[in-house]
Amino acid sequence: MRHDIRKVAVVGAGPAGIATAKHLRAERHCELIDIFEQQATTGGVWNYSTYAPSDELNIPQTNPHQPLREPQWQRSTGPDVTASKPAFATPMYDRLESNLPHFLMKHPDDDSLEGQPLFAGRESVLEYLNRYADDVRRLIKFQTQVYDIRKKSDVDGDTWLVCTRDLRSSKVSERLYDAVVVASGKHSVPLLPDVPGIRAWDTEYPGIITHSMYYRKPDSFKDKKVLVVGNSYSGLDIANQISTVSRHPVWNSERSKKPDLGSSESWKKVVPEVAEFFSSSEAPRALRFADGQVVSEVDAIVFCTGYYYSFPFLSSLQPPVIVSGERAENLYQHIFYIDHPSIAFVGMPFKVIPFRTWEGQAAVIARVWSGRLDLPRKQEMRAWESGRIADRGADRKFHDLGKLEDFRYHNDLVDWAQQAMPREGDRTPPKWSERDAWVRKNIAAIKKAFTNKGDARHLVRSIEELGFEFQGEDMTKAF
Repeated sequence: MRHDIRKVAVVGAGPAGIATAKHLRAERHCELIDIFEQQATTGGVWNYSTYAPSDELNIPQTNPHQPLREPQWQRSTGPDVTASKPAFATPMYDRLESNLPHFLMKHPDDDSLEGQPLFAGRESVLEYLNRYADDVRRLIKFQTQVYDIRKKSDVDGDTWLVCTRDLRSSKVSERLYDAVVVASGKHSVPLLPDVPGIRAWDTEYPGIITHSMYYRKPDSFKDKKVLVVGNSYSGLDIANQISTVSRHPVWNSERSKKPDLGSSESWKKVVPEVAEFFSSSEAPRALRFADGQVVSEVDAIVFCTGYYYSFPFLSSLQPPVIVSGERAENLYQHIFYIDHPSIAFVGMPFKVIPFRTWEGQAAVIARVWSGRLDLPRKQEMRAWESGRIADRGADRKFHDLGKLEDFRYHNDLVDWAQQAMPREGDRTPPKWSERDAWVRKNIAAIKKAFTNKGDARHLVRSIEELGFEFQGEDMTKAF
């Protein structure tokens, strides 16, 4: 791979894109870093919008190859009330609180989030991310959508033609870059499974089925009989919120048991996955679960079933990055596109502490592209991907770094980054500590204790206030 990478395009100004830009800049190697962001602000998925166009949702939604979304123009809340800004649906909902304590969640070089409640609300996190982006804000081209990236070859090696559209003026632009970072996230195409009977059911009862991407507030579920499909952290939280206004119980369909995050389970009825939707001739608004249990007269169904990986602007890449949408393919260490490592991805793994993980990925990318680190040969990178598939599978589990694997992964990235010859001004994220691993292991119990405080939780700043204290347990096996 060429090491004279001087011009870099970064797609996305969320936490991943901003962290990457900072690491690239710290290398003092690039002469040009452009960050493209289709929204009007930084923050990425943490941007909240009331815009929730559920008519965008196909039922079922089983195809990751969806076109780029068009924005809805909303009036700005700033001093210029006549201004408007592009809005895109994101998974952010009104009462969302982080599922991570602030001291694990924060970027390692900015502690200002620690002044917030232990599990910060979405507004505080967005303000934190906006402040964190200040020193690279001049590099960001806001309200600019990347609609195509394609490889161009020349005598000096590969370059990338990045095609963008100014969302305000509709002006189209093209520019060549030596390398591209894809940091646009993985929450744009909802996954909604093709359960037998669901198509006909949705036609017969339109508007009842939705996806968590379009959930904003519990108000519309008042006095309704509700089914929430999925028991991820967001699924449990959304079910908990809906229960404050809906009929009881809220039916919660799950494939695997997860710790409850609410103060009580009396409002919830746990059932297995949905096996079949019935027509009205069999029973009104009815469906069957995998254990044979049937529920009828359901008023609302929220699928909290995750998202596909989808990058429509990379459709020309061969071999492709997206096939089934269950993972990003042809990547080494979840980062480098194996055939052409001058395109890299930040943010593919899940069940991770995101900000710190993205920092580790960004540190490696910056040092590889500045020539201070080498990548293995292509055959070795292919072998890594094949080994990961053999170990975890070729589906969504490929990028699953749960059960503290993300801690080991991050620490390995730091070790890799530190193989570069040290120099003044190096930006190296710290490794996770044994205390961090202990907190992560006990995160569900800590979050539940926090939630049980009710409104008083907003005054809690530390895990010790909730009765949790690291006593020096040996957590070396976590790494």
